[in-house]
Amino acid sequence: MKKVDLIIRNGILVSSEGTVQADLVSDGGKIIAIGNLEGLPTARETIDAQGKYVLPGAIDVHVHFRDPGMTYKEDWATGTAAAAVGGVTTVFEMPNTHPPTANPEAFRQKRERAEQLAFVDYGIYGVLDETSLDHIEALVENGVVGFKCFMSESTGELPTPDDGVILEGLEQLSRLGLRCNFHAENGAIITRRRNRLKVLGRTDAQAHLDSRPAICAVEAVNRAILLAEWTGARLQIAHKSSRDGLFLIRDAKARGVNVTVETCPHYLLLDTRDIERLGGQLRINPPIREPGHAEALWQGLFDGTVDMIATDHAPHDPQEKLYDNIWDCARGIPGVETQMPLMLTEVNRGRMSINDYVRWSAENPAKAWDLYPRKGTLNVGSDADIVIVDMNYRGEVDQSKLHSRHKYTPWHGRPIVGRPIYTIVRGRIVVREGVLTGPRGWGLMVQRDPKPASPKHLPSHIDTLAANAKSHVNARPI
Repeated sequence: MKKVDLIIRNGILVSSEGTVQADLVSDGGKIIAIGNLEGLPTARETIDAQGKYVLPGAIDVHVHFRDPGMTYKEDWATGTAAAAVGGVTTVFEMPNTHPPTANPEAFRQKRERAEQLAFVDYGIYGVLDETSLDHIEALVENGVVGFKCFMSESTGELPTPDDGVILEGLEQLSRLGLRCNFHAENGAIITRRRNRLKVLGRTDAQAHLDSRPAICAVEAVNRAILLAEWTGARLQIAHKSSRDGLFLIRDAKARGVNVTVETCPHYLLLDTRDIERLGGQLRINPPIREPGHAEALWQGLFDGTVDMIATDHAPHDPQEKLYDNIWDCARGIPGVETQMPLMLTEVNRGRMSINDYVRWSAENPAKAWDLYPRKGTLNVGSDADIVIVDMNYRGEVDQSKLHSRHKYTPWHGRPIVGRPIYTIVRGRIVVREGVLTGPRGWGLMVQRDPKPASPKHLPSHIDTLAANAKSHVNARPI
């Protein structure tokens, strides 16, 4: 009998629909058998998962690894190491690096770095702005997983595209079938509020929240939905932080708009009382808000308004987070390594089921981004992206043990119950008993399974207008 790569015995396999105790066999990077299997073949590696839960690896569709250009903050090796130890087997990396991922050459640079260094599989976003409009099709041909549109400021200080640029970009993406992830906050309101607060002498941590009232998100979410609905483009709303605007998303989904939504652990578990405690460490865009917003976001997850959990992993040198003046503090926190322990703790608390967690962390991201059922599930034929978790583990988040370049987190000292202990990427064990084993460069760029595009209002698309203009010019009488 042929020897296979890996057998996981006696584990409790988890899907969004239920759990079952079973054996799992992996060979050639794929799951080839599941069940209470008698006469299993011999394996190069066998793991006894008795009493442990076996989950599809988490898919984090929102990380910033700062590579190339800002590698003093993070790079592909440290970022994907953190992901692997955190039970994340696929990451999507954002385009606001130096250079930004706006053209095929910039994409090539980033992909080469990832190929050399990544411990887990990855997708790479292209940016949607003025500089990328002429390169969208080429970026798609090169394999971008999707696009990111920053409707307000970003680390890296990318130019914020105006509505004409956004519309033109979505017109192209509507025909190409790729989803665009939006940082949906109104930049003009933010800039004016921040400038007025500075004039008033506000430098406290709360001033950051005061500069970004919830209407910033409500207006921008509405605008993104309308532009996507008009063009037929596929839309993702990033890091939903507030209850305000959820009604717009519910209404859009009811109308058939192809919109998906992510939220993050810090919006589900923190509020302004934590800002009072941690100050500039919690300067994040969008901001953490007052008590009450988190409960609405949890309800949004349960009723399907919010589709998935991501992290917006956004690391910095800790010194960039510790200024007394909030406006000097860098924006963002790390999160890719702590997400799963934090969420498993909520499972143990009874906030959600482990099946809910699999739905929000693996299955729904895979479906939204055209990776399902190759990823996001434990099925025969799927990639063997697997996490074994110990739900009885008790400890606390210890920032000194993090794998990101800089050892800090606002979750330091927070009690956790449950953690990943094995992480397996396409059949290869990359984390064993919580210890990173590698190797670097094992990660591969994901390949989407494209779905049919649904463009709308084709006669108004800019290239159609350009073609019509050219035909009219050529038809002029001499």
